[in-house]
Amino acid sequence: MAKLVCTLEMSKERGVTITVENAEGKTVQTITMDGTTLTIQVAGEQETSTLTQTAEKVTISCKDFSVVARNSISCVAAKTASYESQEGDTTVNSGARLVQQARTAVAVSATDVAVSARSSAKVEAITSEISGTQALTLKGAVQAALSGAKVSVKADGLLGLESSGLASLKGSMTNIGGSLIKAG
Repeated sequence: MAKLVCTLEMSKERGVTITVENAEGKTVQTITMDGTTLTIQVAGEQETSTLTQTAEKVTISCKDFSVVARNSISCVAAKTASYESQEGDTTVNSGARLVQQARTAVAVSATDVAVSARSSAKVEAITSEISGTQALTLKGAVQAALSGAKVSVKADGLLGLESSGLASLKGSMTNIGGSLIKAG
C-alpha cells in the first residue's frame, strides 16, 4: 500500500482542513469546515467529486452518481421536486408495479409518445378526448367496438363506411336522409 501524506490545518479564520494525499494513486481527499460550509472533495488525475453542505443545502457534484439500497429509497420534498437528464435518456424500471400519481394534473409531452401493454391498456375518466390535428386512427387487429347510450359519427367533408365482408346497418328505427341517395 502506498504511503499517504496526511495533514490537519486549524485556523480561527479559515476553519479546519483535513487532507489525505495518495501520490501513487494520484488522488487527494480533502475535508474542509469553515464555520458555515462543510466540503468533502476527492480529486483524481482526471475527475473531481465534491459534496458541499451548508445549513440550508447539500450539493453533490461528480461524474457519475449511484445510490444503492438493500431495502428502499424514499425522497420527499415539502414543495417541489424535479429530475432532469440534460443530454441522455431517462429510464425508470420497476420489478413489480409502477405507480405515478398527482393530485391535480399529469402532463406528458414529447415529439413522439408510445404507450404499449402486453396484456391490456385502459384509459378511464369522466370525459375522455383523443384527437389528432391531422389524422386519427383507431384500429383493432381482430375486433373493434364503439358503444355508448348515444354514438355520433360526423365528417365535415366525406364520410365513408366500408366493409370487405358483410355490412349491416340496423336499428329499431333506421333513417337514411340526404338530398341525393344512391343505393347499389
